Amino acid sequence: MRDVYVIGAGMTPFGELWNKSMREIFVDASLAAIQDAGVDHVDSLYVGAMSPGLFIGQEHLGAVVADFLGITPIAATRVESACASGGISFRQAFLEVASGASDIVLAGGVEKMTDGADVTEALATAADQEYEVYHGITFPGLYAMIARAHMHQFGTTREQLAAVAVKNHRNGMKNPNAQFRSELTLEQVMKSTMVADPLRLLDCSPVSDGGAAVIVASAEVASKLKRKNVKVTASAQASDTITLHDRKQLTTLDAVVRASEKAYKMASKKPGDINFAEVHDCFTIAEIVITEDLGFFEKGKGGEAVEKGLTARESGKIPINSSGGLKSKGHPVGATGIAQIIELYEQLSGRAGDRQVKAAKVGLAQNMGGSGASCVVHILEAT
Repeated sequence: MRDVYVIGAGMTPFGELWNKSMREIFVDASLAAIQDAGVDHVDSLYVGAMSPGLFIGQEHLGAVVADFLGITPIAATRVESACASGGISFRQAFLEVASGASDIVLAGGVEKMTDGADVTEALATAADQEYEVYHGITFPGLYAMIARAHMHQFGTTREQLAAVAVKNHRNGMKNPNAQFRSELTLEQVMKSTMVADPLRLLDCSPVSDGGAAVIVASAEVASKLKRKNVKVTASAQASDTITLHDRKQLTTLDAVVRASEKAYKMASKKPGDINFAEVHDCFTIAEIVITEDLGFFEKGKGGEAVEKGLTARESGKIPINSSGGLKSKGHPVGATGIAQIIELYEQLSGRAGDRQVKAAKVGLAQNMGGSGASCVVHILEAT
């Protein structure tokens, strides 16, 4: 396999983008990425989108975005793996360049969630329809069960869950593209509206519109650029049972464990070699469980780590979600995985501005679908 680099990135603000259509959002992000990379063409395109058919009534998205970007007749493919759609679109672009099939590939993600669709119903399609959704469960409910199990097994507290939201909003205040650039207190999180006990409104990522895109290229193309290069040293994917009741335990996301093990092996790294990470904090409990399953903290100690500041951007042992995460940055589900890659790219190239992580040399992005039935992990390094 050939070496692969990220050479450009573009992203729209995340939030309620009433005046932009889905195709406009994707085109805006993609044109920004192409301009940032300084390339005059791309060989192919991948677009991650979870459910445009339900959100806006549009399928055949690869053709739609290639058309409106003005880059037909190149190959354009839509990728779907629930909330991991963006991350897996990046993986497909990586594999295409690594294989030698193409030299320059655009990997993007987009979702338009606020145009009137039943968002709860659309998102629920990422759970098991017959064994979970039919009986009335929602994603807040699924993650609430994970939270209750974690609290019961390890003593994780309500305050530790809230600390995740507080930290990520503090980071998001420094991200110009974040949906919520406002500080939170523990009290505000813990007194917000109950959604699914013990998860409250401010434990949950928001409904968002947004798009993100990166340009992935071969070493030969990257070497011609007069800038700090960012290399993709690992790309790994895994899956798990879609239903919670079929899992060995609720407090471990096995797809995260398996994908990260493969990624560490591919990059010749250990968890301790990672300087910072973007993880899929769709709910506050998710970040706690993921940081344990990635090997950053002992199982059951993720909540304590947040509380002690070990995941803080400024001085933490392993800064987590310097972008603000899904919680503050927003979660347009198809775009999230690409936005995570963009945060790694900006941090590793020293372009993160006020949220720059000190000595950022190796970064990890973890993106997952549903309640962890699919997961993709990437490791990027500054070279």
